[in-house]
Amino acid sequence: MAALSSSSSPSSFFFSTSSPHPKPTRFSTLVRMAYQENAPSLAVVGVTGAVGQEFLSVLSDRDFPYRSIKMLASKRSAGKHVRFHGEDHVVEELTADSFDGVDIALFSAGGSISKHFGPLAVHKGTIVVDNSSAFRMDGNVPLVIPEVNPEAMKGIKVGNGKGALIANPNCSTIICLMAVTPLHRHAKVLRMVVSTYQAASGAGAAAMEELVQQTREVLEGKPPTCNIFRDQYAFNLFSHNASVLSNGYNEEEMKLVKETRKIWSDANVKVTATCIRVPVMRAHAESINLQFENPLDENTAREILKNAPGVVIIDDRKANQFPTPLKVSNKDDIAVGRIRQDVSLDGNKGLDIFICGDQIRKGAALNAVQIAELLL
Repeated sequence: MAALSSSSSPSSFFFSTSSPHPKPTRFSTLVRMAYQENAPSLAVVGVTGAVGQEFLSVLSDRDFPYRSIKMLASKRSAGKHVRFHGEDHVVEELTADSFDGVDIALFSAGGSISKHFGPLAVHKGTIVVDNSSAFRMDGNVPLVIPEVNPEAMKGIKVGNGKGALIANPNCSTIICLMAVTPLHRHAKVLRMVVSTYQAASGAGAAAMEELVQQTREVLEGKPPTCNIFRDQYAFNLFSHNASVLSNGYNEEEMKLVKETRKIWSDANVKVTATCIRVPVMRAHAESINLQFENPLDENTAREILKNAPGVVIIDDRKANQFPTPLKVSNKDDIAVGRIRQDVSLDGNKGLDIFICGDQIRKGAALNAVQIAELLL
């Protein structure tokens, strides 16, 4: 659980964690009345990391109701302060006793932490929304994108005294299916080919810092510091750093395959992916080719996407204006553009689209908080 220092270059984080007396931040003067006596008690696990910080931002932006909140992280980060709703909160060390009296826990601390502490929290009656890959493919754990398959959470609610695990999908899967699912419901996707262009944010705050550092070093003619990735990241791109499996796909690519099938409850849909790291600070992009069972023309697709929740269209051919990572950074919606008929398929049975979405926002923290909202 890497801490994000108050001197970090990425400007999208608003909560200082490096000093016991942090300077006022963006929300420190915005005291919102999210506190409610009958609201759930919350815990944020991994609060000093990039996604943990974004949890706080999203909770604040959406006025999520709570009666108490615990800020939890590793022993190394315990004692630091974070600001939330205009107040200082002391970060506590994550232990087995951290979940006493906690109704909802938002986890973003890595798979090993989730595997150990998630079941302990559930045993104490806490509903855990986990951002790691630890439980995604567990048949007893719902894998949820609220705009896509909220029914997977049926029966899980705060207040019945029962703990539960709910998994947040991988960021690339969330961003992809936000745009593709509305089209799938209309014409049924038979095959999906995805190429991703993934930002440093997907590897955490340390990777974002290293991209900034490397960029300076390369421009100054110095050798780049490569602590997070083995390859130079600045002014370069490379295959996603996830482990490569025996079938030649890496783990990130297979997540898109397996998670799509689980979320859609369709074991037969054909999905293939190639995932690439690109030197972008924040927000992932994806090029997606779709083959449908039923005809779907591009104009109908635009109408479907225009009315899809959490989706915005940026598709101006005359001005050559389409989605970019910068246009969606710190935004909730997934942007879709380059909507065009696949000329290699007859009968309007194929489409190509290009999408961008903020990996930290909708690809992680926002999706988890939306799941928590469904629990209320």
